[in-house]
Formats: sequence, structure tokens, C-alpha cells
Amino acid sequence: MTVVTSHRSPEVAGTAYHPAAGGHGIAVEIDKFNLWYGKSQALFDVSLAIEKRMVTALIGPSGCGKSTLLRALNRMNDLIDGVRITGKIAIGPQDILDRGTDVIQLRKRMGMVFQKPNPFPMSIFDNVVYPLRVDGVRDRRLLVETCEQALKSAALWEEAKDRLYESALSLSGGQQQRLCIARAIAGNPEILLMDEPCSALDPMATSRIEELIDGLKADYTIVIVTHNMQQAARVSNNTAFMYLGRLIEYGDTDGIFTNPTEAQTLAYVTGRFG
Repeated sequence: MTVVTSHRSPEVAGTAYHPAAGGHGIAVEIDKFNLWYGKSQALFDVSLAIEKRMVTALIGPSGCGKSTLLRALNRMNDLIDGVRITGKIAIGPQDILDRGTDVIQLRKRMGMVFQKPNPFPMSIFDNVVYPLRVDGVRDRRLLVETCEQALKSAALWEEAKDRLYESALSLSGGQQQRLCIARAIAGNPEILLMDEPCSALDPMATSRIEELIDGLKADYTIVIVTHNMQQAARVSNNTAFMYLGRLIEYGDTDGIFTNPTEAQTLAYVTGRFG
């Protein structure tokens, strides 16, 4: 992925960033997106294009707007009182911020994985097929097939296949997070949103999740928020550095970490602040 020719910070240049030709195409186009919590502005004119079937990492210090931007992609910020937005977020031809958008259908297109594993207090099987049952699927064979496929995709099948009807809460933390990923993909989303998915896990479990992310990008567009710069460097194709609600720099991950254009990016990735 390449960055637009301007070397100025995005908030100065006001330019949308696009991948180079020959990639997988654009999954999400964000254009001059602003968000306020009441009178406090959290995001300022954010513009970037997220590539299909790639991993895009959002990095930056705490409070910089990473998670707010991530939650904007499935309209979760709508659940917060006093939120106001301007700009555009498009998935294909659809502006998801349009008042006519069916938010329930939008969220079905977006699998969401949170910081801490949040399995439901039910069996492993029932956790995985929960999205299908919410949609009214009652075909037992389809539920069983979907459960197996989702657990295999989440690299959990071998560990869980003989425990499908045990409580999901009996799994280890790392297994629970992989279960949550299986549940997220069981609904056949287009995009996986991951908000610090390894922050509550030990190094071994983190490594398993990172391997899983690398495999899943063949089938899904993945956007991951992480405070861990080493993790961003390991798992992502493209990286967006955010600071104080602004997109400072966005491009190929190797370039962001080894040859950033912006002085703020260089200071952050070399550990001078953050």
C-alpha cells in the first residue's frame, strides 16, 4: 500500500489515502469523518481507505481515537448519548452513516471481537451458533456444520470438538477469545473488527491469536486496534497512526515502522512518547 503524494499530515492536507493499484480493492472508504461526544470532539476529518482481505492496524497512544474510529464502522457509537457525526463511511456503494441504513443488518456484516473474551454463559456449541439462531436458523445440520467450520477457522476445533456441550466458561482465556472469534465469523461477516483482542491474554495465547489473524485475512478484511506496536508490525499489512483524534500517517506497515514520513509517527514508533 502506498500513501498519497502529499507529505503533510492528513489534518493539514485533507487528503483521502488510497491503496496502490493492483491490490484487493477497497472494503471501507472513510472520508472526512468527524465525531463529537457532546461538545468534545474526538475525531477530526479522518480519511482513509481500508483494503479488502488485508489486516489494517490502528495504533496510537491511549485516548487518540482508535477505538472510537473502530466502533464507528459498525455504528456502535450510536449507543452513546450525545454522539454527533459528520462525514462519510462507505462500504461499497453504501454510506453506512445514512439515516436509512439498517444498523442491525450492518452489524451482521461486521464481526466484533472485544478486549476481554466475552463468551455467553452457555455451551461452546450454543456460543458459536448464536448468530444463526438470532437469525432464525433452526436446521440442526446447518448449525452443526457451521459450528465445526467456525471452530476450525478459529483454530479451536481440535481442542473443543469433544467438549461442545460443556460451558464455554470452562475454557482458558485464550480459548475463550478464539471462541469469540469463531462466534464472530459464524455469522459470515465481511469484516472483522478487533479491539485490543490480546490485551487480556498471556504471551502464548497472544501468539495463537496472531497466527489466527494471519490466516483469517485470506477470507476477511480485518481492522485491529492495538497498543502493542510490535503486534501491529507482526500482524498487519497497513497501519494507521492516530494522535489526538487525528490520522497522522497511514500506509504500508513496513514503511510506517521503518521510514515514516511524519515526525510524530517517528517519535511514537521509536518510543519517544506514548
